[in-house]
Amino acid sequence: QVHLVESGGGSVQAGGSLRLSCAASGRTFSRYAMGWFRQAPGKEREFVAAISWGGGDTYSAGSVKGRFTISRDNAKNTAYLYMSSLKPEDTAVYFCAAHYGARGDTYYITQDAYDYWGQGTQVTVSS
Repeated sequence: QVHLVESGGGSVQAGGSLRLSCAASGRTFSRYAMGWFRQAPGKEREFVAAISWGGGDTYSAGSVKGRFTISRDNAKNTAYLYMSSLKPEDTAVYFCAAHYGARGDTYYITQDAYDYWGQGTQVTVSS
């Protein structure tokens, strides 16, 4: 079992920046890929960014490319989402997720590929 806890959310004005963190605890002795998803009010959860277990391969959604960066520090069992140039449409609850036992150093962009999910952290961007 892997327990994930997001932090770093809050309110920010358009154009501002935030860093979200996802701390993992429990079974961290094996490799796992990480991803970030978000869900806005009245919308379904959507993919934001993903990173391979070794950190060598990343991918982000077109709506956030050039503005958001995903990274990880395996020594700290933590994944990050650096968000800059934030827009009101970025307002959502952000979730981190873990894919346990990944084959090779790859990433995953679909929700059903992930085994564990955090409870989410709210990000609100004001115009």
